[in-house]
Amino acid sequence: MGKKNRKPTSFIYKLFIYVALFALAISIIIPVAWVFMASLKQNSEFIGANVSPWALPKEFFFKNFVVAFRDANMGTFFLNSVIVTALALILLLVLALPASYALSRFNFRGKKILNMGFMAGLFVNISYIVIPIFLMLSEVDKALGMEFLLNNRFVLALVYASSALPFTVYLLSGYFQTLPKGFEEAAYIDGCGYFKTMVKIMIPMAKPSIITVILFNFLSFWNEYIIAYTLMDGNDTLAMGLKNLMAVEKTATNYGIMYAGLVIVMLPTLILYIAVQKRLTEGMTLGGLKG
Repeated sequence: MGKKNRKPTSFIYKLFIYVALFALAISIIIPVAWVFMASLKQNSEFIGANVSPWALPKEFFFKNFVVAFRDANMGTFFLNSVIVTALALILLLVLALPASYALSRFNFRGKKILNMGFMAGLFVNISYIVIPIFLMLSEVDKALGMEFLLNNRFVLALVYASSALPFTVYLLSGYFQTLPKGFEEAAYIDGCGYFKTMVKIMIPMAKPSIITVILFNFLSFWNEYIIAYTLMDGNDTLAMGLKNLMAVEKTATNYGIMYAGLVIVMLPTLILYIAVQKRLTEGMTLGGLKG
């Protein structure tokens, strides 16, 4: 009797989950598909009493992307964002991987204090301290008598990496703790030192978790606006360029160009997610397993 009662309940629960996931997928896919569709329309297809916003483009008007790249300077903004994001990710991994490995696999003086510091950093929102950061950098520039730290892509990347360091160390440390110690012991017997063991053995084993970290932080760095707007003046990132483009084209009612700019921003994130989707799932599930 108990099994008969559980079956309908289990079916209803699964049905609810599937319906909720389907609704969530539709709520994400439809807006993204609509932006792609709108980016290929001519301006006349947006304006008019009999124009439907859901109508397909009469023809693929790729000139919107040409205008966005050339006239709105989105190509330069895109390059700046690629440089800043790549530098930030490299700096982040160079700092986070040794730190998380040491905190998770070794016992040493000050370990608890370092762990508490990284845990405290999880509760610090970089947006709240961006003004003090700007003031410190501007004071250094005044002392040097030149603009060196502000409007500097490397400094912006360093700020991004620093802001993401606590979360990244927390995530990687949890993953390193799940890896068996037998691999390290075998490496030590073969004559490997601590650094070589980390680089040759442990980091390759943590690849799924590293890919997860890269994807999450890529999305954060690529779409960031407040810090870039505060610290940069000239070397604008793609998020800053998109805001300027939307303000100009919305006033001029050039909606196709505006949506083309949105696609330029979204496309790299979609491509990256599709490319690492399987690895991302592994990184989020394997981290909870004990070796």
